[in-house]
Amino acid sequence: MAELAITAGGLRFPNPFVLGSGPPGTSGEVIERSFELGWGGIVCKTLSLESDKVVNTVPRYAKLLGSGGKRDVIGFQNIELISDRPFATWLPELARCKRRFPERILIASIMEEHDRARWHEITERTQATGVDALELNLSCPHGLPERRMGSAMGQDPEIVAEVVGWVKEVAAVPVWAKLTPNITDITLPARAAVAAGADGISAINTILCTIGIDLETFRPLPTVEGHSEPGGYSGRAVRPIALRQVMECARACPGVPISGMGGIETAADAAQFLLVGASTVQICTGAMLHGYGIIDGLCSGLAALLDARGLARVADLVGRSLPYFTTHADLVARQRAAGRGPAAHPGPAGHRGGGSDLARETDALAGE
Repeated sequence: MAELAITAGGLRFPNPFVLGSGPPGTSGEVIERSFELGWGGIVCKTLSLESDKVVNTVPRYAKLLGSGGKRDVIGFQNIELISDRPFATWLPELARCKRRFPERILIASIMEEHDRARWHEITERTQATGVDALELNLSCPHGLPERRMGSAMGQDPEIVAEVVGWVKEVAAVPVWAKLTPNITDITLPARAAVAAGADGISAINTILCTIGIDLETFRPLPTVEGHSEPGGYSGRAVRPIALRQVMECARACPGVPISGMGGIETAADAAQFLLVGASTVQICTGAMLHGYGIIDGLCSGLAALLDARGLARVADLVGRSLPYFTTHADLVARQRAAGRGPAAHPGPAGHRGGGSDLARETDALAGE
């Protein structure tokens, strides 16, 4: 059976599956139960020094459903903020988790305002619990940017570098920067974080969205007292975007460990992130929709995939697909060299417009 353990940034994960920061890691008790189920690592819900500034709403989730009914969730929006539990409550819980599960990787997600002293304090106090690493939340797209936190920082490469630098001044454990997808070029903050000393990159956080409008009330979802705000979009619909941005980070920052995430629900999903350069993968919405117990299927599925392809370990997948990304001009040149240029290809009749075979012609151009 293939080896699922992998070392990334000096941290040895028993398997590459990490429970991502968010509602699944909302307390020490939940984290301990998740470790018992077999998760290789867990990133706790994001901590801040002053939890009293964090006020959540009800409802705060909304779903984009497919044709399969309520369980067929294509996309998921949340407007939930970071942890509203006191920082002082979290610290002994994190310490207990690490004492009980020393072989599992416990990562603390932290966020603060644009203030060097505050980042120093939260870093020093959090790492004193014995956590294995810190993940800097520079990417939450809703609520927190109103306080110049989250993606308000992550969208500015200079601020990314500044905050990472502040944390590295006092950090005694690896520091990972969690990046926002809500930016034109994700490689800019990625390079800035690495240049400032980040030991790894986590990507992507949720995509800012409006998931829908209630056609009975004409109110946006999720509706809180008749109103709403754009929130973070996740779930399987975001996976193609996440794959592209993880790939771009891997190409821009070769050799830097990446924890990839965005719409992962199955072992096959996870394998694709590993192939584009991630060393570990994080699952948050997938666990929320299918339960913590999906870890069994993730591990067995990935082991079976590796065995079927004659690969001995997870690390054999990492980055294998990166050499096959290129430019459109190069694709055209390769096609011509293979004798399949535009002149040699019959092309679809659909280019003439009209006609009843557009769907069939579309399928043909998709290689089906």
